[in-house]
Amino acid sequence: MGEISRTLIVRMSDSLDLHQISCSLGVGVEHDVETTHGVLHVTMRGVAKGNRPTILTYHDIGLNHKSCFNSLFNYEDMQEVTQHFSVVHVDAPGQQENAPVFPAGYQYPTMDQLAEILPSVLTQLQVKSVIGIGVGAGAYILTKLALNEPSLVEGLVLINIDPCAKGWMDWAASKLSGWTSNLVDTIMGHHFSTDELTENKEIVQTYRLHISQDIPLDNLAMFFNSYDSRTELQMERPVPGLNETIATTPRCPALLVVGDTSPAVDAVVECNSRMNPTKTSLLKMADCGGLPQVVQPGKLAEAFKYFVQGMGYMPTAGMTRLVRSRTHSASSVGSTDGVRSCSTAGALPEGANCTSPGQTAVHIEMTA
Repeated sequence: MGEISRTLIVRMSDSLDLHQISCSLGVGVEHDVETTHGVLHVTMRGVAKGNRPTILTYHDIGLNHKSCFNSLFNYEDMQEVTQHFSVVHVDAPGQQENAPVFPAGYQYPTMDQLAEILPSVLTQLQVKSVIGIGVGAGAYILTKLALNEPSLVEGLVLINIDPCAKGWMDWAASKLSGWTSNLVDTIMGHHFSTDELTENKEIVQTYRLHISQDIPLDNLAMFFNSYDSRTELQMERPVPGLNETIATTPRCPALLVVGDTSPAVDAVVECNSRMNPTKTSLLKMADCGGLPQVVQPGKLAEAFKYFVQGMGYMPTAGMTRLVRSRTHSASSVGSTDGVRSCSTAGALPEGANCTSPGQTAVHIEMTA
C-alpha cells in the first residue's frame, strides 16, 4: 500500500484518540501540534506498550528527526528495541522536512521555552512518561525537561550535550568568525572536528548539502541563535551526606555519549561532572566523531539496549549481540549491594563506568 502518513492540527485543548489514528501498519503518524510558541511537528511510531515509557527523541541544530536519527532507528538491533516501545520524534519549530518559512516578526522560542512546551504536547499525545534520546541542542532541551518535570522523564540518553552557556570569549570569537564564515560552515564546525571535515568527505558532504538545502536557512538561523543564546544548565553533582537530597540534577538514569574525536568531548565530560554518579554513565565511542548515532549506530543501539534493560524494560534474552558476564563490584557507591558497571570493547575509556545503585556488576563487550 506504500507509506501512509497523516498530518493533524491539534489544539492544546483538544482530545486525541491515538488508537483511532495509530500506526496500524507500523508507519509513523505525523502531527502538527499547535502550542503557545507556534506549531511543533512530531512523528509517532507504534502505540504505548502497557505502562512502559515512550522513547522521545530531539535532534540537534542543522538536522531534523530523520537526518539525525534514521540511521539509528533503522538499525536492526534498534528495531528490536522499538518493538517494546512507542516512539515520538520531535522536530524543533521550522526544522522539519518541507517546513514553511516563518512569517516576518515571528519570535523563535528560547531553549527554556522549547523544553517548557513539551509536557503539554506529550499530554495531548497521551504520553505519560518518556525515555529521552537527544543530540546537542536536543540533549540540552531534554535535560531541561528532566529538571523541570522529573516524574515525566524516566531515563536520558544525551549525545554531545553541552550544559554551559556560551562564554564571553566564545561569543566574541563566534562574532569575529561570523564575518568570514556563513551559517552552514558554523554548524558544520559544531557537528564535526577539523580532522573529520578533512578526512570523512562523504558524510561531511552529505550533511553539508542537507543543512544548506533541506531546511529554510531563515528558520535554521533562528534555531541556531536560540541554542547559541542558551543559559547554563543549573546542575550540581550530589555528594552523599552533604547535598544529595537538595542538589539540582536529573533524578533519572542517564547515559552520556560522545565520539572520541567529537568537538563536544570537553562539554560532555563537564556535564558528567555535574550528574549523579550513581545514576550516570559516560560512553566515549572509539573511531567516532560528532555524529555517533550516524557513524556507529550498532554500538549505540547495543548501549541503548543495555540502558533500558538496566531500567527493567528489556528482557535479558533480547540483548542479542551482547556478551554478558556476572562479577561483583568491590565498590558500593552508596549501596551495600554493589553497583552495576558497564564498558564496551574499544568504546569506553579506561575508568569510565555505567553505575546504578543496588545491583550486581555486569561487564559488557560488544562484538562485531
